Amino acid sequence: MYSRILSAAVQGIDAYIVKVEVHLDSALPTYTTVGLPDSAVRESKERVNAAIKNSGFLFPQKRITVNLAPTAIKKEGAAFDLPIALGILAATGQLSTDKLGKMVFLGELALDGNLRPIRGVLPIASTLTERHIESLALTETNSAEGAMIEGLDVYPLKNLREAVSFINGESNIQPVSVDTEKLFDVATSYPVDFSDVRGQEQAKRALEVSAAGGHNVLMIGPPGSGKTMLAKRLPTIMPPLSLDEALETTKIYSVAGYLPPRQPILSVRPFRNPHHTISDAGLIGGGQIPRPGEVSLSHKGVLFLDELPEFKKNTLEVLRQPIEDGNVTITRTKMTVTYPANFNLVAAMNPCPCGYYGHPTRDCRCSATQVQKYLAHISGPLLDRIDIHIEVPAIEYKDLTSEMSSEKSEAIRERVMNARHVQTERFQHVQALTVNADMGTREIRKYCRIDKDGATLLKSAMDSLGLSARAYDRIIKVSRTIADLEGVLNIRPEHLAEAIQYRNLDREMWT
Repeated sequence: MYSRILSAAVQGIDAYIVKVEVHLDSALPTYTTVGLPDSAVRESKERVNAAIKNSGFLFPQKRITVNLAPTAIKKEGAAFDLPIALGILAATGQLSTDKLGKMVFLGELALDGNLRPIRGVLPIASTLTERHIESLALTETNSAEGAMIEGLDVYPLKNLREAVSFINGESNIQPVSVDTEKLFDVATSYPVDFSDVRGQEQAKRALEVSAAGGHNVLMIGPPGSGKTMLAKRLPTIMPPLSLDEALETTKIYSVAGYLPPRQPILSVRPFRNPHHTISDAGLIGGGQIPRPGEVSLSHKGVLFLDELPEFKKNTLEVLRQPIEDGNVTITRTKMTVTYPANFNLVAAMNPCPCGYYGHPTRDCRCSATQVQKYLAHISGPLLDRIDIHIEVPAIEYKDLTSEMSSEKSEAIRERVMNARHVQTERFQHVQALTVNADMGTREIRKYCRIDKDGATLLKSAMDSLGLSARAYDRIIKVSRTIADLEGVLNIRPEHLAEAIQYRNLDREMWT
């Protein structure tokens, strides 16, 4: 007795079809799962056994062999519970086979036969449409997520009994209908705004430049100066996510199991703030079966690293590859997965261990050696990959008590979007290039021409600050963004001067 059920699994943020084959043999009762199952898949035999019996069906006392094909890819998770149970019921004649070759089934079974939510539904649904499979049946909790993909009929199921009744034609379940655009529009507001921030006009300007050109930022200032407050508001001035960007970001959260309940799509840019004790795998991604890390969960949003020198040095060094490439590749013995990691890095740090180096009213308790040792936790190559270094000084009392209203995020976002539009037009014929921060040497030479006065200014800055070639490129790219914000074609000396001011560590702290 043999049956075959279609299911699916994810690898990275991509998915693939899995054929769940069940064979029953008249021998001593045993249950074997093959096809590189992990422990969760191997344990499914206990869940499937109990769910079938508690749903009122007969569990066969035969030799049961379950094969998950393709067998060369390791299978993990409990989403195969439902297709395995259906395969056993089909092999014993308790289930009609008419619909089984045309529909994909997913779901974790509770012991009483109810279905529990699973991870990775959105990338699976996207892959099914590419494979011209038009139907997906899964737990009711995940149905809206699957229905985000057009051209796919998603049938919500509550339990195993309902699944069997639906397949046998004894009940009629309507596919879930989701208004993607409406869901996308409802959740596009942020709970914070730039108007909440008092003072710090220079830091606000630096973050505006960062948002306009996709530049990474390092803020240096004493405790309580508002670094975290500013960082949390950066997503509010970035251009709204497009639907394609939202779906790509949502896939990552779906695979990681972080998609909020009753929210099948993320419509605001992510903001991730990992603690400085995070491991390499937690930041970059990893594990025996690779999972996305914080850099991928920040995709199309902001990764905020507070107290940057407190992070382990080797943890910071692994950031260099995703910052440069916009993705991260994790290699294991039996698989290699690539996760997108195109994010804006915003880092914050104190100027010294006690935090009050250069403070106007507080005395610093640190020696020069301690300050240098503290700063040495951040390598030069990592600093070179951060375009903007900006000082965030202590807030003055007059700024805290000022009645003047600060500029709202909406107004800043409008300028940022105009600058982004200029960049979109500029790079329309350049593949995989959308913002100034992503320009390479060839694009810098083509789009970032400077006049004689600008060249003289830049040469003077390079000589006096001892800047690296990479820092030179960063200054050019930031000045290009400043010119775009002003709506001018050519980079002027004042744009270069402002960009040079955003190399704070080069100007002061390494001297």
